Amino acid sequence: MANEDTRAGTSYASDKILDWTNEAHVKHDAALDTAARAHETDGLPAIHLGPSEAKLLHLLAGMIGAKKIVEIGTLAGYSAIWLGRALPEDGMLYCLELDEHAASVARRNLEAAGLGDRSRVIVGPALESLKEIAAEAPFCMVFIDADKAGYAEYARQTIALLRDGGLLVGDNCFLFGRLLDEGDPAAISMRSFHQEVAYALESVCVPTPDGLVIGRKIPAAT
Repeated sequence: MANEDTRAGTSYASDKILDWTNEAHVKHDAALDTAARAHETDGLPAIHLGPSEAKLLHLLAGMIGAKKIVEIGTLAGYSAIWLGRALPEDGMLYCLELDEHAASVARRNLEAAGLGDRSRVIVGPALESLKEIAAEAPFCMVFIDADKAGYAEYARQTIALLRDGGLLVGDNCFLFGRLLDEGDPAAISMRSFHQEVAYALESVCVPTPDGLVIGRKIPAAT
């Protein structure tokens, strides 16, 4: 029987431990530092992905040999830089961002990171932007980090655009602790997102600080 201290849900990740492991495993250069500090320099909210989760996206994209990636919710481009740096020279990252100011900051940061030739920042509602790029499908990977009430529909639209073996990843899937709230429309949508992904893909929700869902599209049986 498991020791009580190692039961599911116990966390030993203190802030000091997280800072140390991020320093050991997640190296920043000037471009990443600039994107991470956009809340100080460009007036954007400080809600970008954490360093370890962003590096995980980079590793996942590299592991599947991703050539076409879609990011829904780009903000200043911090996670986009990690994703873009996993692409080959002929790869493409499609960054869907609702806010024009954030999109302009992301373009600048992606250019500074050397990714201007393999990234495209598209401004507007993500579901409309997905229609715009649908002809470029199938995509190798989709990362969702946008309005939480939209996650279920984003999953429905993007799962169909994934290649076999492609990945769908969603952040904030514990919904800041509100996932099981009954009357919260965002919670209802997020639970639907979990169910959509679990039904259509081989998936898991990794217990990061706010939950990271990872799903893989399995080829249909012949």
